[in-house]
Amino acid sequence: MSVWLGLCLAVVPVGTRGKVLSPPTVRIVHSGLACNIEEERYSERVYTIREGETLELTCLVTGHPRPQIRWTKTAGSASDRFQDSSVFNETLRITNIQRHQGGRYYCKAENGLGSPAIKSIRVDVYYLDDPIVTVHQSIGEAKEQFYYERTVFLRCVANSNPPVRYSWRRGQEVLLQGSDKGVEIYEPFFTQGETKILKLKNLRPQDYANYSCIASVRSVCNIPDKMVSFRLSNKTASPSIKLLVDDPIVVNPGEAITLVCVTTGGEPAPTLTWVRSIGALPEKTVLNGGTLTIPAITLDDTGTYSCIANNNVGNPAKKSTNIIVRALKKGRFWITPDPYHKDDNIQIGREVKISCQVEAVPSEELTFSWFKNGRPLRSSERMVITQTDPDVSPGTTNLDIIDLKFTDFGTYTCVASLKGGGISDISIDVNISSSTVPPNLTVPQEKSPLVTREGDIIELQCQVTGKPKPIILWSRADKEIAMPDGSMQMESYDGILRIVNVSREMTGTYRCQTSQYNGFNVKPREALVQLIVQYPPAVEPTFLEIRQGQGRSITMSCRVLRAYPTRVLTYEWRLGNKLLRTGQFDAHDSTEYIVSSLSRDSYGIYNCNIINEAGAGRCSFLVTGKAYAPEFYYDTYSPLWQNRPRVYSYSLQWTQMNPDAVDRILAYRLGIRQAGQQRWWEQEITVNGNIQKGELITYNLTELIKPEAYEVRLTPITRFGEGDSTIRVIKYSEFHCGFEDGNICLFTQDDTDNFDWTKQSTATRDTKYTPNTGPNADRSGSKEGFYMYIETSRPRLEGEKARLLSPVFSVAPKNPYGVTNTAYCFSFYYHMYGQHIGSLNVYLRLKGQTTIENPVWSSSGNKGQHWNQARVNIHPTTSFQLIFEGIRGPGIEGDIAIDDVSIVEGECMKADQPANTRPPSSQTMPMLKSRQAWPSHF
Repeated sequence: MSVWLGLCLAVVPVGTRGKVLSPPTVRIVHSGLACNIEEERYSERVYTIREGETLELTCLVTGHPRPQIRWTKTAGSASDRFQDSSVFNETLRITNIQRHQGGRYYCKAENGLGSPAIKSIRVDVYYLDDPIVTVHQSIGEAKEQFYYERTVFLRCVANSNPPVRYSWRRGQEVLLQGSDKGVEIYEPFFTQGETKILKLKNLRPQDYANYSCIASVRSVCNIPDKMVSFRLSNKTASPSIKLLVDDPIVVNPGEAITLVCVTTGGEPAPTLTWVRSIGALPEKTVLNGGTLTIPAITLDDTGTYSCIANNNVGNPAKKSTNIIVRALKKGRFWITPDPYHKDDNIQIGREVKISCQVEAVPSEELTFSWFKNGRPLRSSERMVITQTDPDVSPGTTNLDIIDLKFTDFGTYTCVASLKGGGISDISIDVNISSSTVPPNLTVPQEKSPLVTREGDIIELQCQVTGKPKPIILWSRADKEIAMPDGSMQMESYDGILRIVNVSREMTGTYRCQTSQYNGFNVKPREALVQLIVQYPPAVEPTFLEIRQGQGRSITMSCRVLRAYPTRVLTYEWRLGNKLLRTGQFDAHDSTEYIVSSLSRDSYGIYNCNIINEAGAGRCSFLVTGKAYAPEFYYDTYSPLWQNRPRVYSYSLQWTQMNPDAVDRILAYRLGIRQAGQQRWWEQEITVNGNIQKGELITYNLTELIKPEAYEVRLTPITRFGEGDSTIRVIKYSEFHCGFEDGNICLFTQDDTDNFDWTKQSTATRDTKYTPNTGPNADRSGSKEGFYMYIETSRPRLEGEKARLLSPVFSVAPKNPYGVTNTAYCFSFYYHMYGQHIGSLNVYLRLKGQTTIENPVWSSSGNKGQHWNQARVNIHPTTSFQLIFEGIRGPGIEGDIAIDDVSIVEGECMKADQPANTRPPSSQTMPMLKSRQAWPSHF
């Protein structure tokens, strides 16, 4: 590598902050894949793109410090948002864009100075779905006459944006309203152009034909027309079907079931589909035409299944059947003492009722059998067996024992079964004896209040006595919130509620109560358990970096947000492993530690541990003397300050972030390497004096090799050591053309205009040239130098155009380390002398655009016998071309010339932009295909 580090360093005071520190500005540019860009009333930009294409919008910003960019979206529906809500990048890219992704996109840039800059653009996604034709007919009897009028309606529908335009054909004949008295074409008022109906009145023999509906969006975004055809005949009929299965179908789990649907009519032949009333078809379903097979059916497959036939004639036909999977589950019992006595106990001489309940599918197949000590039991005057009304308590049977006797003690069993068999019976045993007593609930003394720590496993316990022991229901007693499993109640068969990974939100009072199931049907017994969850202190800040210079003081403060218990809080301050101070909290909720004078030994990580019985919370402070990172200045005017045939120089500029926060910056370590290389070349740049906030530092890099790009790393150095580094990419991006070479810098003529630009010098021009117009020399004053011009002599006519296309330029790669502003200063010299001068327009064409050219500069009329310079800022986001368009004026004294075209990275100085320019007409000019090769300049 050649020597590149120049020896020139300039620390340039800014004077006022406004000259460098500036609020953000923002512009939105697109990648050129748009079908159209519209400027509406200077307030709304509309970007039209075809569905499936790639949307790429770039937010170009200026401002220092470099603004942060954020993209957000608001669509037509408030529920339609970015999936990730926002994109923090200068470029928003959506591949394979879909219709629901249309809407308004906002780019917001902010750098802490002034108000954020916000620009928006509305994205309109264009699409055209395949059209669908449906056929309907009406048959009406005319009054007092015995004939039928048969009218057929062909309806064509297609989803689209923009609105679709329909046309109809019968065979090859185009059908128009009024072209055939038997045909009427109209749009129903309520559809707002979404459909087109072809009405065939009093059907005639010639109406039996092949009809085509063509849907068109007039080729916007190059979306082709779409067509659908339908054959109307005297056999055309709506579908009819038949199910070759019973309704309902009752099956046992594990069995395979097959549903068969066949068509019994319809022309054209209908298509058959199966759907389920709730949810999708089971994943294991096998479909074969109209046959649906479910192997190894389960309870989850229960439901209504429908076969639908459709041929777009009339209404679809639908037949349904209900699949019922037989099951028995959830067997429970309860004992009800004599309801005519207030005593909940079972006593001799009184009535007692045993109830047994199961869930059965289908419920009508459910049967119960009762046994006593294993022997069948039949209903009698003292042993009354009943079945509860299904509407009151489905699946329930009762055994009433009238006038209980000692001999009635024993084990009673109810057996639930389904009549069809194939399902295992459910057997429930209930013991009736002198030891059968109602339940009672107590909480062990040591189990409430119950103290635990966050993250532990805890068991809440209610002791239940009685026989039989019922199911215990747990719930929150202090507030209406869900239990740890998400339900409002949790069941326990042993009275214990086990909670895994206890959290602080679970602190509170819990209720345990008896249920009627598997116990006595009496007033519920209940008890309360208090749970206290201890957790270590939550503190702030958990981490804070403090940058300060030596000899200065700092104060660190650690505050308790919440903790339990709060009464035993101690703290300790440490630097590394060294204990600095300990103490106990009084009425305050924070503790401070002060370093009165920082030294090299004072730097490091300070930890404040605040401790209670459950653990410790920690505030950490990183105290350092590291300098903040510098901030590169991206809005440098013409950073390529020196340009020689093989090398170039670059003016690198930056400001220092928070220069007064730490010790004085003594120097910067500058590292540079060619993009893609591993090795850094480094040099220290000495800084004299203090750097003020907002001061712009300039360092000129020389002997950079064309056209290489370089990574530059900048690190501030204080007596503490190295600070934070920052990296950017600098690029060579300059083009200059004086039209001296034979190929005129790869400029080409547009082959669709009226005439061409001509290369010429004063020394070689035709001796019969038109006087009083055109230049006498090229821009440098040389009569041998060349320039390009338009000859407006006959046979040229007023308004005719000559267009000259530049090569295609490739934009340099984006900075991988941060946002960059791809700004270029495009400049050229123009000569417009003569009483008949027309107009000179310049357009920017981005890669991928085929019809849109963005006007960037325009001038008209006589400007005198001299060369003028134009400078224009352009912000291409992708490869681009520039187009010079000369328009002939009203006479022959209207020659226009251009010379010395250049493109240089960086914004043009505003003072250099010509005052006599005006924006060209907003009318979009047709774009032509380019044949240029890719140049080597970029």
